[in-house]
Amino acid sequence: MTAQEFTPKAYSNTTESGKVTWESPSNIALVKYWGKKKDQIPENPSISFTLNNCKTITTLTFSKKENSSDFEFDVFLDGEKKDDFKPKIQTFFERIELYLPFLKHYKFKIETKNTFPHSSGIASSASGMSALALCLMSVEEELGVDHLDDYFYKKASFLARLGSGSACRSIEGDLIVWGQTEAIEGSTELFGVKYPYKVHENFKDYQDTILLVDKGEKQVSSSVGHNLMYNHPYANNRFQQAHDNLEKLKPILESGNLNDFTALIESEALTLHAMMMTSMPYFILMKPNTLEIINKIWGFREETGLNISFTLDAGANVHVLYPKNESSEILEFIKNELVVYCQNGHYICDQIGFGAKQLTM
Repeated sequence: MTAQEFTPKAYSNTTESGKVTWESPSNIALVKYWGKKKDQIPENPSISFTLNNCKTITTLTFSKKENSSDFEFDVFLDGEKKDDFKPKIQTFFERIELYLPFLKHYKFKIETKNTFPHSSGIASSASGMSALALCLMSVEEELGVDHLDDYFYKKASFLARLGSGSACRSIEGDLIVWGQTEAIEGSTELFGVKYPYKVHENFKDYQDTILLVDKGEKQVSSSVGHNLMYNHPYANNRFQQAHDNLEKLKPILESGNLNDFTALIESEALTLHAMMMTSMPYFILMKPNTLEIINKIWGFREETGLNISFTLDAGANVHVLYPKNESSEILEFIKNELVVYCQNGHYICDQIGFGAKQLTM
């Protein structure tokens, strides 16, 4: 598909007002994307697990207005008005107006809440922007556009990407690929696609316990971090490595080889942070407790032979990944040995999920 195919024809219906609610999950990348081109196009492909419990719930209330000269909206997080969110959404609306030409004709109230801490490395922008994109798609349907399901989710993913790159991977599940690569048939830079190949039973119901090492705002935003990949001395090698790792991941997912899975995803996590530490200016998002947790995981895995592994997002928190059939022993280890390194002992038990849902409020 091309971007032009997401431009609608004239709307056949009019509606004065309405309200729609969607919940959309976060996701955790196994092969990471870091660095982007113009128009939120990734420099390299990525693949992610969609999560189940870490999600954003967004209610969009809309009413027709007389003056259509500009965007008009208010944003609320947990009931509190958040004017500091408005510049990002203003930019989002500017990027997507071509594809949703009704935007200036309505006033919007955006009410959102997360089931996890905002801006702490659990991809709140991914779940937030995908939920908003889905709400806007539902508004377009009320204006008379009869979307087929496949087109609806593709366009929602396409729009979400223009708000936050990784948001395009939060629309569906359970494994989503974003970015064009020869390794994955049907892959595209425009939106996330479902992983099309066989996946072993070992990866069904995979668990993700998120250890909240630091629930505060990140010192360096992901947007700034992506931009530092321009002129990065190792950027081109990293981009090629992501293509190569996606190719390597295919037989791992098919065979269920958990040792190879662990090696690949942990290498990817550490490579992501290595790119941060070797950019100019350089920065570190991991905390001392992040490293303590990683070393504890390595020791426990060596001692027990259990298939516990970790990955990291662009932050200090640690995603502990493991198969469901080993969850009893591994959760006991997490509670006894790792929670002490979490801020206020906080952690989230999550698992693979299957995408966003529209809610009736």
